[in-house]
Amino acid sequence: MDRDQILAALRERILAFATLRVSRAQAEDLTQEVLVLLHEKYPKVAALTELVPLAFQILRFKMLDAHRKSLRRGEYNLESIDDFPIADSRDSPETELQRKQTVERLVQAMSQLGERCRELFKWKLEGKSFPEIQKRMGQTSINTIYTWDLRCRKQLLSLMGGSWE
Repeated sequence: MDRDQILAALRERILAFATLRVSRAQAEDLTQEVLVLLHEKYPKVAALTELVPLAFQILRFKMLDAHRKSLRRGEYNLESIDDFPIADSRDSPETELQRKQTVERLVQAMSQLGERCRELFKWKLEGKSFPEIQKRMGQTSINTIYTWDLRCRKQLLSLMGGSWE
């Protein structure tokens, strides 16, 4: 029996052994890797009594390697995504109610502010910088704008009851 016939017979035994432990597709891949390794690295080994133990030792190492790799990648105990419920991206009704009440309080407090504070907040919400607001309000000192901003925020906070919550 020549080496090619021995490898063909050995292939079936390797595949059967690997299929008992892993999926058929993975067993095919492992068998192919073992045969390639035997062909490339061990061309001088021709006796059946030497090839069989060598092939199965290589197969065990390859299977361990594949197992370690799947563990490292997190593929070992994967659960189907279909088993998990879809998360609700909306806030809870309690959170929505709190947000709505806060907005109502903020709108009511803003209506009680003076014209200068309302304009200042409007421009800040539009993304204007303090130097731009300084020019729009016709002030020579930017520190005046900073002071007005601080006073307006304090006034708004007190109108909202002393807290933003």
